[in-house]
Amino acid sequence: MTTLSDFKANTLTGQEQDLAAYAGKVVLIVNTASKCGFTPQFEGLEKLYEEYTEKGLVVLGFPCNQFASQDPGSNEEIGEFCTKNYGVSFPMFEKIDVNGDETHPLYQWLKAEKGGVLGEKIKWNFTKFLVGRDGTVIKRYGSTTKPEKIAGDIKKALAA
Repeated sequence: MTTLSDFKANTLTGQEQDLAAYAGKVVLIVNTASKCGFTPQFEGLEKLYEEYTEKGLVVLGFPCNQFASQDPGSNEEIGEFCTKNYGVSFPMFEKIDVNGDETHPLYQWLKAEKGGVLGEKIKWNFTKFLVGRDGTVIKRYGSTTKPEKIAGDIKKALAA
């Protein structure tokens, strides 16, 4: 059975990160953008991370420029924006594709595990996937679901 631990991704600084490093944690994976109407969700994501990190939560941000070119900057610019404007301290990764021929393998798996309104496609920025301590996908949330609305599901996953 495939789990989160089977994937790798490059951090914003270009380091390859084995996602097995997050085994045993509850992981919230989000495709982000710096110039989106949902960009203020970075604040809520950071609050969740700060509140639950000691209990075993990690938030992973994956910038994506596939929706109305809302994240056109370089990886360095994205990192500076997230830190300066939202105090993001959770792990951020290099910009990836979440749909189409160049879809990152992690997102191929996430979408296959939990389809959404558009089937397996990601509809927009700030789609979120909650992954349990066992590395399997628990639930998918649309862009309009604010991070604070996921807190109950995170608490349940942390207690499992």
